[in-house]
Amino acid sequence: MPSLNDYLLLSAILFVIGTAGVLVRRNLITILLSIEIMLNAVNLSFVAFGRYAGDVDGQIITFFVMTVAAAEAAVGLALVIALFRHRESLNPDAFTSLKW
Repeated sequence: MPSLNDYLLLSAILFVIGTAGVLVRRNLITILLSIEIMLNAVNLSFVAFGRYAGDVDGQIITFFVMTVAAAEAAVGLALVIALFRHRESLNPDAFTSLKW
């Protein structure tokens, strides 16, 4: 049976992978996917702490975080599609000005 430390170590590794993806990648879709990995790492921590404490609060918080993440993914993808149609690029450096 895995301990709380095992879950937290896995969560930290996932969070570092997501952070590296946000900082290193130069594609908006990859950056959005990396943010999702980071949110899943936090969800894993919530569930692990909830299981360690013996209550379902961590699972309830995770449900709400997943709901917000789904909305973020939908809005983010719509923005990426709109930006791609306008600039024909997904490089974040191409979007430095707010002027169309």
